Amino acid sequence: MSDLIRFGRDICGDLAQAERREWWLTNGLGGYAGGTIAGTLTRRYHGLLIAPLQGAMDRQLLMTKADATLDAAGREWPLFTNRWYGDVVQPSGYRNIEHFRLHGRMPVWRFACAERIVEMRIWMVDGEHTTYVAYRCSGGGDEPARLRLKLLVNHRDHHGNMPVRGTTAAIKQRDDRLEIEWPQGGRLYLHSTPAEMEPRQDWHEGFQLNREAERGLAAIDNNLSLGQLIFTLRDGEWVGFAVTLNDQLQFDLPASMQRFMDRDERLRQPQTASLSELPDWVAQMRLSADSFLIKRVLPSGELGDSIIAGYPWFGDWGRDTMISLTGLTLAVGRLESARSILMSYAKLVDQGQLPNRFTDRGETAEYNTVDAALWYFDAWRAYLDASDDMESLQQIYPVLQSIIDWHIKGTRYGIGMDPQDNLLRAGEAGVQLTWMDAKVGNWVVTPRTGKAVEINALWYNGLMIMAGFAKRLDQSATEYAELAEAVKASFKRFNQPDGEGLYDLLDGPDGDDSSIRPNQILAVSLPHSPLEAEQQKQVVEICSRELLTSHGLRSLSPRHKDYAHHYRGGVADRDGAYHQGTVWAWLLGHYAWAEYLMSGDALAAQQRLQPLGDHLKDAGLGHVSEIFDADPPHQPRGAPAQAWSVATTLDAWQRLQRIIDGQ
Repeated sequence: MSDLIRFGRDICGDLAQAERREWWLTNGLGGYAGGTIAGTLTRRYHGLLIAPLQGAMDRQLLMTKADATLDAAGREWPLFTNRWYGDVVQPSGYRNIEHFRLHGRMPVWRFACAERIVEMRIWMVDGEHTTYVAYRCSGGGDEPARLRLKLLVNHRDHHGNMPVRGTTAAIKQRDDRLEIEWPQGGRLYLHSTPAEMEPRQDWHEGFQLNREAERGLAAIDNNLSLGQLIFTLRDGEWVGFAVTLNDQLQFDLPASMQRFMDRDERLRQPQTASLSELPDWVAQMRLSADSFLIKRVLPSGELGDSIIAGYPWFGDWGRDTMISLTGLTLAVGRLESARSILMSYAKLVDQGQLPNRFTDRGETAEYNTVDAALWYFDAWRAYLDASDDMESLQQIYPVLQSIIDWHIKGTRYGIGMDPQDNLLRAGEAGVQLTWMDAKVGNWVVTPRTGKAVEINALWYNGLMIMAGFAKRLDQSATEYAELAEAVKASFKRFNQPDGEGLYDLLDGPDGDDSSIRPNQILAVSLPHSPLEAEQQKQVVEICSRELLTSHGLRSLSPRHKDYAHHYRGGVADRDGAYHQGTVWAWLLGHYAWAEYLMSGDALAAQQRLQPLGDHLKDAGLGHVSEIFDADPPHQPRGAPAQAWSVATTLDAWQRLQRIIDGQ
């Protein structure tokens, strides 16, 4: 494994720097774990085990921390840090961190305690709600040493905060296992290597969550201590524990660690010889891609595959899934995962729409999106180009036909084709249907009711894809080809007369919208463009001049009166800035590909993506953030690990690499 993500005392010993860098682990079931290099809790989402208990997205914080102290040579060395109410930091265990690194995705700390070195590792088991924490001590000769772990647990929604309660948990101790049962129901199991247990339950009050305070949210949390596990340390031997929902866990700490590392090594390796020399940052992104793929019970009641839009707070969103599918599955050689996701969503198509998101703990599909179904065509196109799976095409073709039919005659939320110009219109008062979907109370920040530019680029692309599918199945493609030509002719309406790219919206309640936004880049980057070469060039030039940054495209030109320089503050402030200038990383892959199409320089276009490789060492380590401030230095914001940010970067890099290699 590469040491791409590694920090010494200059970062680990600086609390502000150590807190802004977070590690995140996932288990392929929607569960996750996360924290900071420093060991402090800065988000309500930080913990060792966050897992769904009932519905697929009913994720609960179950175990928060294990605060470790080394007892050796008559001294105590804290290997943990806490930040308390009033901004009090006690203890300052981060000062003992000699270095931190990611071994694949596994966070590894090295603590220097006089002549002793203590290494700590954390990992999750794929396909299981289980987290391991392991420690190994070296140095110190024959002097005895002990490691005391204070176990802090919880039982709350991961979006919330825990009030202090008088109740405690019921604990049973059986050999090397603790069974923790909460009064409100549910069991948690904790296995360990040989250790002494000192039970003592009390609430630890007043953990200060500074990231939540920055977001204008409740920022004080409380956790229940179960007592201490005390390990006797022997030079070079691993000790530790696993916390799990699996009452049949076969606890084997070294074997589980090795399985995790072996799996990561397989995932980061390319499947084709032509990509054998991957840059370290691309190999790391391949690991990140796996973090978003999950299996879960779908609203149809069947077990299926899906994609988490981002960690820690997003669920599986239809739009994000279809935009991300190519980069997270096909670009890393996981054809069966791609097919399974596509087929899972086929069961959820309703009135020509795919779900936008799932509510009621992930059990109920909500269909308030205009573009998820249109991205579905492009996801199928990419899968079939990679697999030539004619059997699946035969199976899905009637579903895709029905989606086109519903869009022609009209479906929910005013979505439908205007028979006057064959363009798609969408929108009703109070709803947000495109990816620019921020809403504060009744305020839809960017309503975009009318004929949005990227929606009609996707509409044209989808019709052309359907014509191609019809030909592959030896069916008539005339209907789709002719309608596509009609859409292409009408798409000329989007051309701004002053050569300033494309209108963002036509025929809105207030007329046409000439705001310079990045949506127009899709009219160039999609496989089938409705634009002539000169208009494509203008779009790339305007996006380059007004919107391009090192980490993505701004969502609005800085020259616009509503431009937001930064994404920060409370909910209303942040949502008001979300698509009003804030930089979106997922658009950089589309820009890079569009730039290549115009310039023919694949290497220069590929180099556009390098800053996101550098970003892997910041924020959500090994992952790409959701968004960045509009103004330099473009501080990372939003979710620290976002599926489509990783996916579109990987997809664009790999397509450009094939061109560079002359394939």
